[in-house]
Amino acid sequence: MFDIDKWQEILATIKKNKMRTFLTGFSVAWGIFMLMILLGSGNGLSNGVAKNFMGDAVNAMWIWSGETTIPYQGLKSGRPIRFHNDDYDVLQSLPGVETVSGRYFMGNTRYSYGKESGEYTTVTCHPELNDVDQNVMLEGRYINKVDIQEKRKVVVLGKDIREALFKDKPALGEYVKVNNVPFKVVGVCVEPESTRNRNAFMPVSTAQMIFNGSNRLHNFAITINGKTLEESQEIEENIRNTFSRKLRFDKTDDSALGMYNKLENYIQTMRIFQAIKIFIWIIGVGTLIAGIVGVSNIMLIVVKERTKEIGIRKAIGASPSSVIGLILLESILITTIAGYIGLVLGTGLMELINFMMVQSAGDVGAQQGDTLFLNPTVDFGVAVASTVLLIVAGTIAGYIPAKRAASIKPIVALRDE
Repeated sequence: MFDIDKWQEILATIKKNKMRTFLTGFSVAWGIFMLMILLGSGNGLSNGVAKNFMGDAVNAMWIWSGETTIPYQGLKSGRPIRFHNDDYDVLQSLPGVETVSGRYFMGNTRYSYGKESGEYTTVTCHPELNDVDQNVMLEGRYINKVDIQEKRKVVVLGKDIREALFKDKPALGEYVKVNNVPFKVVGVCVEPESTRNRNAFMPVSTAQMIFNGSNRLHNFAITINGKTLEESQEIEENIRNTFSRKLRFDKTDDSALGMYNKLENYIQTMRIFQAIKIFIWIIGVGTLIAGIVGVSNIMLIVVKERTKEIGIRKAIGASPSSVIGLILLESILITTIAGYIGLVLGTGLMELINFMMVQSAGDVGAQQGDTLFLNPTVDFGVAVASTVLLIVAGTIAGYIPAKRAASIKPIVALRDE
């Protein structure tokens, strides 16, 4: 391995056949380069999609009522299904349900402060809604349980509403009019992954009391503690069965009760990307193998050209292991150096693309969640594994020619023309 004469001989052989060595190394470098590009691109797509799921809690679920389309127990189709406050209590008691927020829909409402006014969306909710939306508080606090119990006239403004109404003035503790009803500003928030923060949040109990909502709820936002697709679907089915019995509709009637299970969607999407990653590995490794086969073929040619030389070596006492070592080392050297160049170029290009994307996002003020392509880099562990793969591949590529060289009989080799 550390025989200087052997390494000098290998380098001399490489210098003697520069073009052949270059083309052989290029095929290996191209293979590992394409593998890094494919893996980096796959990671970029996977990271982008996963990031877009992070705007809300991954284990979030939304439930809304509709209208029946299937007759049930003597009741005709076309019957509206409605949620009320007691359904909120039912949901909280179900196994697998972590947090629940009921929502009463108000739509666009007019907000005014001093001479400034505008129409914005009012989201009426329980405090648990923030477990789903995961809003970031810039000032003050979010809706709390005391607000719900005492039906306080408080509101949390989105960042854009606060800027439009108050300009440079402080907002906390001030009163804004919502449809001419004064509400105290207790917080200012930013909704993650959203470029427009034009929603305001108020206690659902207050909205029901002031804006003639009675005990009506339009939908629920909940989080569940399911970890797998099966657990998530089981919780979803239990919720549907419970409400179908309570509100009297067919459990197969999707129009009566609509549900969106983000965890289920997330798991299924990530499975698709996992399959894509496997496919990418197959293509990349296949491209790399093509280069390795090229190395093996070239080494076979080298053995053929040096048949007489190998015969002389063996005639004067060279062992089969030394002949194998000579061919193997040349194969490993070409494969490793060329492969490492391809590895560095591939990972470097992905890092450059990632750097340019980050700079571009910073220049235009975009958020990372606005793209489906995010951080298209290759993990360090993958790079190390690829390097090991190169060395192993170089060994395999040189083994068959080396084995053939070691099996040559001196008398036959000396007769070779």
